[in-house]
Amino acid sequence: MSSSSKNKVGGSPDRFWYPRFWDGMTIRAWWRLLKSGRFRVAPIRWGMALIVTGMAVLFNSPFATVQKILYGKRIRQTKLAGDPIFIIGHWRSGTTLLHEYLIRDSRFTFADTYACFVPEHFIVSRYILRPIAALLMPTKRPIDNMEVGFDRPQEDEIALTSMGLPSPYRNIIFPNNPSYIDTEYLTLRNISEEQRWEWLEGLDMFLKSLTYLSPDKRIVLKSPPHTGRIQTLLQQYPNAKFVHIHRHPYSIFPSTYNLWMRLARDEGVQRPKGKGLEDYIFDTLNTMYESFEADLKLFQPNQFCEIAYEELTGNPIATLEKIYQCLQLGEFETVLPDFEKFAATQKSYQKNKFDLSTEMKEQIANRWQHYFERYGYEK
Repeated sequence: MSSSSKNKVGGSPDRFWYPRFWDGMTIRAWWRLLKSGRFRVAPIRWGMALIVTGMAVLFNSPFATVQKILYGKRIRQTKLAGDPIFIIGHWRSGTTLLHEYLIRDSRFTFADTYACFVPEHFIVSRYILRPIAALLMPTKRPIDNMEVGFDRPQEDEIALTSMGLPSPYRNIIFPNNPSYIDTEYLTLRNISEEQRWEWLEGLDMFLKSLTYLSPDKRIVLKSPPHTGRIQTLLQQYPNAKFVHIHRHPYSIFPSTYNLWMRLARDEGVQRPKGKGLEDYIFDTLNTMYESFEADLKLFQPNQFCEIAYEELTGNPIATLEKIYQCLQLGEFETVLPDFEKFAATQKSYQKNKFDLSTEMKEQIANRWQHYFERYGYEK
């Protein structure tokens, strides 16, 4: 996808001291990640790889061992306060904004950025390493103008990747591999029972760790890959709630392209060339939504709610009330002032803007025709 001078993309510039997704990995998790990409680390990124290795040896593995010894049994015995609330939808469809709204409800808890960066030791290290690492964080995400910080909500998929579990997010660090990594983990349908059990066990341990710190609060999670994993998630959490958000494909596609290219440039051990990326984005949405559509029949009443991005940005309070009523999430009036306060901060938010050629619009409309028809978007 060619760039255009008409594009207006926010986000922080990269700096060598900014924390990377992989900086919180243990030796075992880092080895599994490198192995998944066949150790294809470009010479120009050897320094980055050495830093991650050093962090794993000096900090992450020792802290993870301490947490396992001190809290491992208690975490395993922890009961969730309720099955999670999952925010799902394609990347760049508004999942982060919806997540930011829902965590204003103090009855819920969430996976913050620090927990997702160091998922195997955030309980024991949050008062030691977190204040130091926070000084190195940018104020905005690299891909847009959303604020970031170790206390802000983050995708649990990043936590699973940092734990060494298979994930399509491994493609961020190895963007130039001959074939894409872990595409079967977009839906979890074509993996073995042993692989599925390992993945679910990792997710459950992470959620129990979050609950250990907030024992009476239900967890609100947000990860786009969960859109195609509903069947597996319901097997583990039969009473979970799901909110699906959709957005016009002409906004989703260029923004997703920018997302993967920018993350690969900042986080990868290869300089991204973007070869095959357009096809990957097209195929990923179709794969996720084929699974998503097949799983809709599994929902019970008051378990699934669907909204449009335009609803959330155009009338956030009414949209949130709709979600609370649909999913029976509790008294809405109690949290209304917090929602209104956060909504006021979003009025000056500057969205990314992308210029699409006529040819690219035609390609998006043709390859995502079902999505256009399903949600009534004009071509």
